[in-house]
Amino acid sequence: MSRMLHRTGLISPRAHIFLIVATTFFALLVSAGLRATPGVLMMPLQLNFGWDRATISFAAAIGIFLYGLVGPFAAALMMSFGIQRTMLAGLMLMAVSTFASLWMRLPWQYVMSWGVMSGIGSGAVASVLGAAVVNRWFATRQGLIMGLLSASTATGSLIFLPFLAWLSNQGAWRPVVMAVSVACLVLVPIVALVLPEHPGDIGTRRFGERPDSTPAPPPKQARTAGLAISVLFSAARRPVFWLLFGTFFICGLTTNGLVGTHMIAFCGDHGVAPVAAAGLLSTMGFFDLFGTTASGWLTDRYNPRILLIVYYGLRGLSLMALPFLSFDTMSLGMFAIFYGLDWIATVPPTMKLTNEAFGEQEAPIVFGWIQTGHQLGAAFAAFGAGVIREQSGTYLPAFLAAGAMGVIAAGVLLLTLRDGIRSSNPV
Repeated sequence: MSRMLHRTGLISPRAHIFLIVATTFFALLVSAGLRATPGVLMMPLQLNFGWDRATISFAAAIGIFLYGLVGPFAAALMMSFGIQRTMLAGLMLMAVSTFASLWMRLPWQYVMSWGVMSGIGSGAVASVLGAAVVNRWFATRQGLIMGLLSASTATGSLIFLPFLAWLSNQGAWRPVVMAVSVACLVLVPIVALVLPEHPGDIGTRRFGERPDSTPAPPPKQARTAGLAISVLFSAARRPVFWLLFGTFFICGLTTNGLVGTHMIAFCGDHGVAPVAAAGLLSTMGFFDLFGTTASGWLTDRYNPRILLIVYYGLRGLSLMALPFLSFDTMSLGMFAIFYGLDWIATVPPTMKLTNEAFGEQEAPIVFGWIQTGHQLGAAFAAFGAGVIREQSGTYLPAFLAAGAMGVIAAGVLLLTLRDGIRSSNPV
């Protein structure tokens, strides 16, 4: 269908590339919005079904974990069977699984629909999709475009959460589910229409690629599971893989796992209404759109390790300070702006280090495994913070521990900085 759109003459190849970026942006946005929705559903489900927060958090943790684990296999699937087909399958599974949850009555049904099935579907439309699109369609400005696509994950909160929180007014949960399901379904025909597989399909080259450049080698054709696992075994021999995997574990722990899942409930403990708390998250999403895009611009120009040291250090300190704020409009607003600028600014420099160390062909799959570390950390925080809140009656230990982990990540990267400066290919 995308070839037919191009042949009509309605759009130039250059404009088509940026239409692909826009489509990918919105697909990532909806996927991230789906993964953020359990934070809105937490109190309505507790009210309607009597499930405790640990049980609800477990389903969220399963979804977050699979969102990451599926990533490397989805990246391999994109190489073997196509980006478009993988996106379409993921979006359809997201729509079906969330719609099916309208009939749930027991906790295991919530785990299956919003945990297992939607986790697999959203994992096919995750950060690895952005990495695959950037490497396939851009020879230059990769950091900037990756920053823009990464920002869509927080922008999902900007668009979805206040509206979903409004839909959940008075404890309603079914309107929230319907909204997410419809959003996933709407994207299916758009992706089918505008997303070709390769620049050559529309008679162009990658953005910024010179006419005399050597054409990029064709993607590897291999069985998806075998390709993803073989790339993992190869990457795992490199210390840089474990450095990026470990720091991204902390990235997930300190963002969508803790703040994304529990911020509304945490604010509720301090007397902040759900709609106002969702507005706080949307403010973070709004400023992340600028922060992560700017991070991509900076990544094209400066040492990515230095950027990561700054991002993790500031994030850790802000999380340790949050529980001691007065939770009034001014203090929470300042936190949302500061934290939002740093929400997932770590993605562009992490992707650049992955490209440098493993090459553009295998980098999306390697980044998928690194993203698995991110979601492991997020799942750990999503479930762990729920348990801590149930056992102690407060989120304070969870936020202090997460903040300390952010500072530790900055310290570890600082110790490796000298090697990173000596060589553009980290070891």
